[in-house]
Amino acid sequence: MTLICIALCIVVLVLLISVFKIHPFPSFLVASVLAAVLLGLPVEQIASSLEKGIGDMLSSLVILIAFGAMFGKIIAVSGAAQRIATTMMNIVGAKNIQWAMMVVGFIVGIPLFYGVGFVLMVPLIFSVTYKYKLPAVFIGLPMLAALSVTHGYLPPHPSPSALVVQFGANMGLTLLYGFCLAIPAIIVAGPFLAQFLKKIHSEPLKTFIAEDLPEEQLPGVLNSFFTALLPVILLIFTTVMQWLTPEGTYLHKLFLFFGSPSIVLMLVFFYALFSLGILQGNRIETIMTSCTIAVKDVAAIILIIAGSGALKQIFTDTGVSEDIASSLQSLPIPPLALGWFIAAIIRACVGSATVAGLTTGSMILPLIASTGTDPNLMVLAVGAGSLAFSHVNDSGFWMFKEYFNLSIRDTVLSWSAMEFLVALVGLVGVLLLNALI
Repeated sequence: MTLICIALCIVVLVLLISVFKIHPFPSFLVASVLAAVLLGLPVEQIASSLEKGIGDMLSSLVILIAFGAMFGKIIAVSGAAQRIATTMMNIVGAKNIQWAMMVVGFIVGIPLFYGVGFVLMVPLIFSVTYKYKLPAVFIGLPMLAALSVTHGYLPPHPSPSALVVQFGANMGLTLLYGFCLAIPAIIVAGPFLAQFLKKIHSEPLKTFIAEDLPEEQLPGVLNSFFTALLPVILLIFTTVMQWLTPEGTYLHKLFLFFGSPSIVLMLVFFYALFSLGILQGNRIETIMTSCTIAVKDVAAIILIIAGSGALKQIFTDTGVSEDIASSLQSLPIPPLALGWFIAAIIRACVGSATVAGLTTGSMILPLIASTGTDPNLMVLAVGAGSLAFSHVNDSGFWMFKEYFNLSIRDTVLSWSAMEFLVALVGLVGVLLLNALI
C-alpha cells in the first residue's frame, strides 16, 4: 500500500508539471500534501514538515548555488572559461574532450560534495559546448557521472564514510575497492552512454553564455585555471589539514571553518572579482551586474530544489524508508544484492542518495555479521544502490534538468539512465569482487 501511495504522488507530480504546465515548485507542494494525507501524517504536522523540508534543503544548497552561479558568471564573462576551453581542446583534441571532462570530474569529485562539484563544473561544460558547438549532454554527462560515482562510492563523502564506521569496514580497503568499481562505472555511464544521447536537444542556462573575446583580452592560462580550480584546491588542502591537525585544537577548528564549502565559495568569489576583474581592468559594477543576472537565472532552480526537499521530508516523517527496508529484509537474495536493492528502493522513494545509504545501513547491519559478508564490499553495494532510480523527487534530477534546460523525458533518458547504469555496474562489480576475494 505504501508503494502505491508513493507511486500515485509521483504520477500526480509529473502530470501537474508536464501535462498541466504548472511550475514545479507548487506542483511539489501539492504532491507533498497528497503524500502526507495518504501516508497518514497528522494534519497538524503537515505544514511544519513542508517548512522543515524546504529549510533543510535550502540551508545546505542555497549558498552553494547562488555563489556558484556568480562565480561561474565571472569565469564566463571574464574570458577565463574561453581560455580554459581553448587550452583543453588544444591539448586533448575534440575527439577526446569527453575523456578529459570525465577525468576532471573524477578528480574534482573526490574531495567535493556533489552539489558543490556540479555548480563549479557546469560553467566549464557549457564553455566547451558553446565554443565548439558540441552537444551539451554528450559533453557534460561523463563529468557528472564521475561526480555521482565519487559521491555514492567513495569516502570522504557522507554516506560511504558513515557506512564504513557503521559496518566496521577498513577505510583504505574500501577506497581501493571503490576505485576498482568507480572506473568502469564512470566509463559505462559516461562516455559510453553519452554516445547514444548526441541527438538530445539542449539549450543550457544562458547565464553561462559569454561572447568570445579577442585573444589579447583573455586572462592568462595560469590565472584562468588557478581561479577556476581554486575551490577544489582549497577544499583538498583544508581536508588534508583537518586530518593532520589534532582535534580540538584552534588550528583544527580554523581548518574546519575554512573547509566549509559555503565559506570556500564565498572566498573564491571575492578572489575571482580581484583576479579576473580588477587585474583584468574590468569594472566591479559591470561584473556585479552580471552576477545579479546569474542569481536571477538560478532562482527558479532554487525553488524547484526546495520543493523536492518538502516531498523528501514528508517521506521521511511518515517513516516510508524504514517500512520499505523492513519489508525487504526477508527477501531470499544474497546479502550484497539485498543491500543494493534496499538502498535502490529507498532512493526511488525518498530521492536522496545519502538518506538511502544511511537508512539501508541501519537495516542491513545485522546481516553482515550473521552471514560473514565482507563489510568493505557491503559499503560499496549500499553506496551503488543509493544512486539508482533518480527521478522527479531528487534534487540532482532537477538541477540537471534546469541547468541543461531539458524536458522531463530527456532528463529521464539521460540523467536517470546515467544514475541507473552507475548503480548497476557497481552491483555487478561488487559481486565479481566478492567472487574473487
